[in-house]
Amino acid sequence: MVLDGPLPAHGGDLAAAEARWARPIQGWLDLSTGCNPWPYPVPTLPPAAWSRLPGRAEDLALRRAAAAFYGAADPECVLPAPGSGALIRLLPRLLPPGPVAVVGPTYGEHAAAWAAAGHAVRDIPHLDAAGESSVVVVANPNNPDGRTVAPARLLALAAELAERGGLLVVDEAFGDTDPALSVVPHLAPGLLVLRSLGKFHGLPGLRLGFALALPDRLAPLAEALGPWPVSGPALEIGRRALEDGDWASATRSRLAQAAARLDRVLMEAGLTVAGGTPLFRLVDHADAHGLWDRLGRAGILTRAFPARPLWLRLGLPAGEAALLRLGRSLR
Repeated sequence: MVLDGPLPAHGGDLAAAEARWARPIQGWLDLSTGCNPWPYPVPTLPPAAWSRLPGRAEDLALRRAAAAFYGAADPECVLPAPGSGALIRLLPRLLPPGPVAVVGPTYGEHAAAWAAAGHAVRDIPHLDAAGESSVVVVANPNNPDGRTVAPARLLALAAELAERGGLLVVDEAFGDTDPALSVVPHLAPGLLVLRSLGKFHGLPGLRLGFALALPDRLAPLAEALGPWPVSGPALEIGRRALEDGDWASATRSRLAQAAARLDRVLMEAGLTVAGGTPLFRLVDHADAHGLWDRLGRAGILTRAFPARPLWLRLGLPAGEAALLRLGRSLR
């Protein structure tokens, strides 16, 4: 199907959706982002979080909470930032231009950031095709297909890259649903990991992300970010969210159950689930772009991919009413 106008550059852009399809009477059902539809409940903050600059104590408290949650051995291996997107754009500017391999298809931001900083970027289908690249970037689990790489394979590659002064960047944005996949507990030279509170915790508007690596690798990033890179409210909310292990455990179960229910609705509609994570599902469809358009006309925003006309990604509907609405529209 040939559609009028470009496909979306990213998920969650309701203004662009309304410009294309007008505002739906029922309101938008936004399944385009892969963020948890049951976000961490934002607490009431002390007035000081808003009225003064954040201090070292608040920064250290967040880094300790992040180290414990992600499995880092030391808070000095954690660098908070105003969203992982800021780190994705900043890191390439701190390294000398060279050959970079990005395992794809994946987030377009990675390749764009390295290319903009003067690096020679190649898209590769798997890690074995990295060749002599000085930097390799891989998302684990991957977006949008949910592919995973065993931690042992990633650590072996990081060691190889470290021997020649290179770097493995592992984007674990969707890693919170399966902590066993993370390489954070095994940080070593040649390895840097990206995490954030946007997906699993459902707080993309908080703009809080982390680089996790050995301290000497983080030092140039910290200097480039400058003082007070993270707001006081983000430090406080992030700390509380990361310290809430009971919420995280219950949320992993809730997301797994919701993903299974979504699978049933998709399969009952005759769709093939081609991959995903507990936060999203990837569908193979002969006319995925046309299905994206039809759902958009029904007020349901999903994610289509310009270079992959057979793929459609759907996030989790928040509750049975939303799931039923999706099912009706698919049928």
